[in-house]
Amino acid sequence: MQNKKELILAQIFISVMMAFLMTGIFSFIQLGATTDWLSRWPKSFVMAWPIAFVLSLIVGPLAFKLAAIVTRQKQPT
Repeated sequence: MQNKKELILAQIFISVMMAFLMTGIFSFIQLGATTDWLSRWPKSFVMAWPIAFVLSLIVGPLAFKLAAIVTRQKQPT
């Protein structure tokens, strides 16, 4: 198990990367490769990243618990 500092740092990295990629992809789909897209993407990212980070703090532990449950081996009887 990772220590708390490592988990928080990983959640920061994951939320930054996911918010950056998701806002870029979805704004590109909506606007296309335009200068308007390039000007809106950073603004969308700045709004999305803090939300993604807070949600990762909530969803992350739940995801680890679910993964542990799903991958837990049944004991032979």
